[in-house]
Amino acid sequence: MTIKATNVPARGELDIPALKAKYREEREKRIRKEGNKQYARATEDKEFKEEYLHDPHMPVEPREAIEEELEVAILGAGWSGILAAYHLKNAGITNYRNIDHAGDWGGVWYWNRYPGIQCDNDAYCYLPLLEETGFMPSKKYSDGYEIYDYFKLIEKKFELGQNALFHTVIESLQWDEASKRWHISTNRGDKIRARFVIMANGLLNIPKFPGIPGIHDFKGKMFHTSRWDYDYTGGSYREPVLDKLKDKAVAIIGTGATAIQAIPYLGKYAKKVYVLQRTPSVVDQRYNHPTDPEWAASLKPGWQKERIDNFHRAAMMGRLLPGEDDLVQDFWTEISRNMAAELREEGIEETISIEEYFARREEMDYRVMERMRQRVESLIDDKETAEALKVWYRFLCKRPLSNDDYYDTFNLPNVELVDVSETQGVECMTEKGFIAHGKEYEIDCMIFASGFEVTSELESRWGIKTYTGRDGLSIYDHWRYGYKTLHGIMTSKFPNQFFLGYYQGGVNATTTEQYGAQGYHAAQVIKETLNKGFVAVEPTAEAEAEWVQHVRETLIDMTEFVDQCPPGYYNNEGQKVKDENGNEVYRNFLGETYGPGWEAFSAVMDEWRDAGLLEGMITEK
Repeated sequence: MTIKATNVPARGELDIPALKAKYREEREKRIRKEGNKQYARATEDKEFKEEYLHDPHMPVEPREAIEEELEVAILGAGWSGILAAYHLKNAGITNYRNIDHAGDWGGVWYWNRYPGIQCDNDAYCYLPLLEETGFMPSKKYSDGYEIYDYFKLIEKKFELGQNALFHTVIESLQWDEASKRWHISTNRGDKIRARFVIMANGLLNIPKFPGIPGIHDFKGKMFHTSRWDYDYTGGSYREPVLDKLKDKAVAIIGTGATAIQAIPYLGKYAKKVYVLQRTPSVVDQRYNHPTDPEWAASLKPGWQKERIDNFHRAAMMGRLLPGEDDLVQDFWTEISRNMAAELREEGIEETISIEEYFARREEMDYRVMERMRQRVESLIDDKETAEALKVWYRFLCKRPLSNDDYYDTFNLPNVELVDVSETQGVECMTEKGFIAHGKEYEIDCMIFASGFEVTSELESRWGIKTYTGRDGLSIYDHWRYGYKTLHGIMTSKFPNQFFLGYYQGGVNATTTEQYGAQGYHAAQVIKETLNKGFVAVEPTAEAEAEWVQHVRETLIDMTEFVDQCPPGYYNNEGQKVKDENGNEVYRNFLGETYGPGWEAFSAVMDEWRDAGLLEGMITEK
């Protein structure tokens, strides 16, 4: 089987020690000692809280408060929430309710409707249940509205949403020992008592805002990209013609996954655009081809799992099997694809040692990133702008991206890059605009593409005021110095509760694949618990401790890698925190990953479920 490498510099061509020094220099000038405290909290700042709670997409309809008993409460209606509902229903459990702050299904795909929004993962892998629904994405990277519509298709096809409760924020979640129920209180006055709770609140849940001095002094318009205001900009979600910006000066803070999609539209329509950048992103060519109908018709049953498994081996820190092709062939899989091509050409793909493979993979990382820098230089007319847009870090230090229009936008006369890396951000805001490098820039609108609470403290990430398990134990205290779970999904002292997301699991999987597998696992445990007549189930302290030890013994130590990375949500803004032993560690947005990988993790879970004994669990009749 043939596989072709991308056009990267040859082996030995780069001075890697010099590049490592450059990477560290660029990192150090961006580190801020206050870490995540540089951001304003949407759940604490009065004005930003109003925006966080506001829904620009759908009016909040008045309703009576609900008081009820439930079998299962699913807190969230994004991917993890809808997949949990799907697997519960397949397990024969129908007395459940999804509860979500949004006005409909979709999670991040409900809130994020900014112009240009698309998924940046292969849609044939990212969109779950394609074979079960018969749906086929229209192109390799689906538009946001197509993904939102697909949520509605899943909900309708499998009849999942009859009891969904939207525009509802969880304020309190408390285990009641007497009733063996979780008591849930909401901002709508609801009092819900659920036997089981599935935490499906997602990774990108609460928007964060830059804590710029004087930010509330600004008299113009401000909004976060997850609350895009088309009434102000003109256009709509499905037709983002931002014609109301034709006489407006607009600034946007951030150059990450959101910004690189929105900036080309701002550049096209606004009178003036200032792009405020602390650290540039890797932005490769997109190659977003329409789905080939002949290819789609040729697919055999099981094709999606085969493609997802292939992607898992090729992406992140994975490795293609000897002779295996790269089915996805995008920027996520480039390093593995290049490695496979070179090793096959040398005839050593099957014989190279693990140590040598990963040593050469690190070298390939530097070669790929040099290709990215050369791409910037070839596309940007202004040399100073091109230099500022070049990336000086390892491939997975920040989220890799692709877009065909982003770099070209900086060649427009109305678009100006304001690099604030030297000052570690915007100096302050004024009534008329912002100050950078001692100069005031007057603007009409400030847009925050500043992301979400991802590696901050759990209190900030979840926003639930009171959250307690047995004996009034706060989950925030229970997990203060690191996660304590069984299989990354359940934790002691919090009976009948399941956590879907990045905690202590396999990872190196597409997000939706992981959420779906976790939702299936939760549904099977709930089914087994009910079938055996138990009223409560939770991990034993011993089983939990064994799992935590096993995860940490098999964990791939990424400290040396992260030490080379600039600050961002991937690495807790480059700030270390203390674990339970007082050691300083990075808080990873992926939680604590299972070193042997996703396939090995899935095998562990299958074996545990197949035993059918709820091994390692405390059960109550």
